[in-house]
Amino acid sequence: MSQGLVTQQADFEAVCDEIRSAGIVAMDTEFVSEGSYRPELCLLQLAVPGREVVVDPLAVPDLSDWWQIMADDEVTVVAHAARQEARFCLDFVSRRPGRLWDVQIAEGMRTRSYPLNHERLVARVLGKKVPGTQSRTDWRRRPLSDRQVEYARDDVRFLLAIHQRQEQALSSLGRREWAEAEFERMIDEVEAERGEESWRRLSGVNRLDRTGLAVARAVFWWRDRCGEELNQPVRRVLRDDLLIDLAKRKPKTTEEVLATRDMTRRNFKRHAEALAATVREVLAGPEEDFPERIRRRGEIHDDDHVLGQLLAIALANRCAELDVAVSLVGTSDELKRLVRWHVHGDRDGDPPRLCTGWRSEVCGDLLTDVLDGKISMRVSPERDTPLAFERAEGDEEPGAETGRAGDPVGGDVPDGDPAESPFGFGL
Repeated sequence: MSQGLVTQQADFEAVCDEIRSAGIVAMDTEFVSEGSYRPELCLLQLAVPGREVVVDPLAVPDLSDWWQIMADDEVTVVAHAARQEARFCLDFVSRRPGRLWDVQIAEGMRTRSYPLNHERLVARVLGKKVPGTQSRTDWRRRPLSDRQVEYARDDVRFLLAIHQRQEQALSSLGRREWAEAEFERMIDEVEAERGEESWRRLSGVNRLDRTGLAVARAVFWWRDRCGEELNQPVRRVLRDDLLIDLAKRKPKTTEEVLATRDMTRRNFKRHAEALAATVREVLAGPEEDFPERIRRRGEIHDDDHVLGQLLAIALANRCAELDVAVSLVGTSDELKRLVRWHVHGDRDGDPPRLCTGWRSEVCGDLLTDVLDGKISMRVSPERDTPLAFERAEGDEEPGAETGRAGDPVGGDVPDGDPAESPFGFGL
């Protein structure tokens, strides 16, 4: 079989047998998401050592053999920015990917380069140039040109070589488990997108009262069912901001639904009566079934923003020393959560993510010690990283100048008295 386009079921099944024998495969997809409830899969690209194939899902009627491979834990599946590929696996076989390796995430575990698009990642890791993109291509159109097929092959051509280098580097650094934990977290987030509480991610939903929350939940799931029935993106059925507006106003009639200006647009107006009926049904139900409001996580203190910024400096410096992407380690919201947890004693819920798992290996006690005033910071231009974090005078402990056993607080600290720096100060 050539390394071109697979359009026959028997040829596709032979490819799947080859993948099982290889035990590893690179994958990518081309899809169109603008006009349908779920993205429409238009191409499936696969690569085993030595060759790449492009499968045409519009010609091959049954791809279930592949999705079973992806969901099993017998074959390592290597992909780039694989959220949509994980969604496809959940959609087609209702199972999580088994052994997924996302090269974009993995690169952020061994360098500060995250997120890198496919072209830049190939150039960085392998020093190779990938030809220009076909990002505006309508992949639903047939026949596909030779240029399109070659572009699709390029999307998987280099992934196995990238994976090999990343796996070797992360194993030598002791970070392979970090990467694997982050792959699982990404899949967890994809699964949560369709969970029972996914409606709570709507922007503005936390400002609603309990009745408004009940309306928002009901309209959210009505919209989802309607989008699936019509095979339309849910935003075309009803935009998020209009959904929240309905939850605030709680309109019981068609006329009240249409009182908001944008609701008079034809694609929204056609659903006005169904929306009013949904709201009426909610309001007629028992209040004890209404969702509870999620309590705000602690009182907002004036100094939280400043403390969060100081922690961001410490975290960025630490990530620079370890050569790991700070955006993978922690966000500004997670830093503020740590401030509320450690400084203000807001202990509701799980511990801050920065204190758990591989992130605790990155941060150690550095961030909490900064908050406790046990760490001083000074500018040190001669270092690879410009800041040095050191134990404050009088706070030495066994293994002092460590964020955790054996690790420097801020990397290797140059010889000399910290007081010699004109910028020495405690946080």
